[in-house]
Amino acid sequence: MDFASYWQYSDLVTKSLFFILLLLSIGSWVIGVIRVIQSQKLSGYVASDLAGHIQQKQSAMKGLDISARRLATEQALLQQIGRYRYTSERGLPILGTTAAIAPFIGLFGTVWGIFHALHNIGMSGQAGLGQVAGPVGEALIMTGFGIAVAIPAVVFYNLSMRINRKVMFFANDRAHELLAGTVEVVKETSVAAKAPLAASAQESVMTATNYSSSVSQS
Repeated sequence: MDFASYWQYSDLVTKSLFFILLLLSIGSWVIGVIRVIQSQKLSGYVASDLAGHIQQKQSAMKGLDISARRLATEQALLQQIGRYRYTSERGLPILGTTAAIAPFIGLFGTVWGIFHALHNIGMSGQAGLGQVAGPVGEALIMTGFGIAVAIPAVVFYNLSMRINRKVMFFANDRAHELLAGTVEVVKETSVAAKAPLAASAQESVMTATNYSSSVSQS
């Protein structure tokens, strides 16, 4: 039972389904390998990239009070994390769709192939086991082909989702650290700015007290 023997029993519909599954298989392998590699790279630099992005935003936040600065930082972090999520999920719908529909395409190809084979047997008038087993068995190849296409797509999809969850964990963890650090910097800046004013006020009070004492003694 070789490929040439199978191909002679197939018609236009079966051949079309075969090429559809072949394209889905090639696409799932290419997209799956690229997606896993890119997601793995993203998990390695997402924390440092997020910190660098927020650091660039800090210059535009100077002069804001603590609440406004915290809000601006939160919006910048959410926007950047959303971009990471979009980047990490590119290609996943194709893998998920391939994993879902490939077995059914193969099953439809099998049903159609069996119908086509039995129709040919009926037209020829030979209905022995030898005449039925070959075409029907070769039609079942489509089911196996559909499963063979779906399994790598499922593996790549689950592996990519696992790496993407790690990417989002690193991004969210770093975002909380950056947000807490921004609030602490704002507080320290406010305290440092108020310290000279407090010292100046205290000096003014002491001067006024000394002046009042000198006047009283006079």
